[in-house]
Amino acid sequence: MTTENQQKLDSLLGGYRALDLTDEKGMICGRILGDLGVDVIKIERPSGDPARKIGPFFHNIPDPEKSLFWFAYNANKRGITLNIDSKDGQEIFKRLAENTDFVIESFAPRHMDNLGVGYQALSEINKKLIMTSITPFGQTGPYKDFKGADILGWAMGGAMHLTGDSDMPPLEIGFPQAHLNAGAQAAVGTVIALHYREISGEGQHVDVSIQESVAWVLSDALPFWDVNRSNVKRFGSVRSRPPLYAPRRQIWACKDGFVIFILMTGGLALESIKALVAWMDEEGMATDILKETDFAAISWTTTPPQQLESLQEPIGKFFMMYSVQELCQETLKRRIMLLPVCTSKDVRESCQLSARNFWEGVEHPELGASITYPGAFAKLSEAPIRIRRRAPLIGEHNKDIYEDELGLSNEEILTLFQANVI
Repeated sequence: MTTENQQKLDSLLGGYRALDLTDEKGMICGRILGDLGVDVIKIERPSGDPARKIGPFFHNIPDPEKSLFWFAYNANKRGITLNIDSKDGQEIFKRLAENTDFVIESFAPRHMDNLGVGYQALSEINKKLIMTSITPFGQTGPYKDFKGADILGWAMGGAMHLTGDSDMPPLEIGFPQAHLNAGAQAAVGTVIALHYREISGEGQHVDVSIQESVAWVLSDALPFWDVNRSNVKRFGSVRSRPPLYAPRRQIWACKDGFVIFILMTGGLALESIKALVAWMDEEGMATDILKETDFAAISWTTTPPQQLESLQEPIGKFFMMYSVQELCQETLKRRIMLLPVCTSKDVRESCQLSARNFWEGVEHPELGASITYPGAFAKLSEAPIRIRRRAPLIGEHNKDIYEDELGLSNEEILTLFQANVI
């Protein structure tokens, strides 16, 4: 059985191919497709992709072949070098696109068109091709030509308005979350376009706006004005949705960190608060007002702030008696709705992720080491997601693609290399 046929059997999208031209705005799109079995070919400029300079680095040694950022978002990809700004590079790219299912790119709008390798040009040589473009504001509209870093997407998408304390400036998540949202949505859009192609036989151009991808994560915040005639504001550690309910704490300090717990009284939440009060009573920490309050009848809209604080204050003191792990373990047993606020170390040491075998050791022979990677984003019984290959070195698969697949001779490859095409 050939490798390609085996890949078709043990992955969801084995047998499909993608050309990945994205920078950090969209690399996770190719990673997700690769995880699903697509043969993703990451195309870099001959000198290497600038994203290789993004840290942190293996053993804290800055090196384009040791970027952990690069490793994370380019695993399950093969890698070649190609200068598509050159005429020869554009012709080679077109040859690759003839037998490709997906092209993923994150250049400015019209950049690919100006090079003669945009969707219209490529669809003439491959009508089934699906091109997915990831840009700050999409391919059309008044902002289409604006540049935008991740922080701008987070802000103009609306998420920053809701992140942070009400009496302080808005905050960005400490990682390029807007880019990750856009890349993940790009992968979803690509697979939807593939489904349409299976029905119609036609490819299409998938247009992903980073700003719009952030807006989609705002849940009920977008329609809040239409429904309640009030705008959602940021409240930091407090949860508040005027005029629906008064401010309530949602982030609580404990012995060694923070947890999330919200006073709610609907359905399972009512049983949760009752279980917490019962636990506090066992420890002699439940006040009379906590034990006497009929939580099923309480109204979070009309409860005076003083009464609300009289309920929250003893809970806050109780949580301070325990560590995050102790609270999580005990509340799980007692079916209390509580969550940890995790650091990266907490995530790495999570017993739940460990039980699911989420972390995978990936061999890096060039480094003489095995590096632990985040593993499958979903557990599939018949087509398991796994890391089949580490991220590629610069030009690692040039020979496989240019010589073995395109049939270029050693002399042609050397000429292209000397001309800075590959």
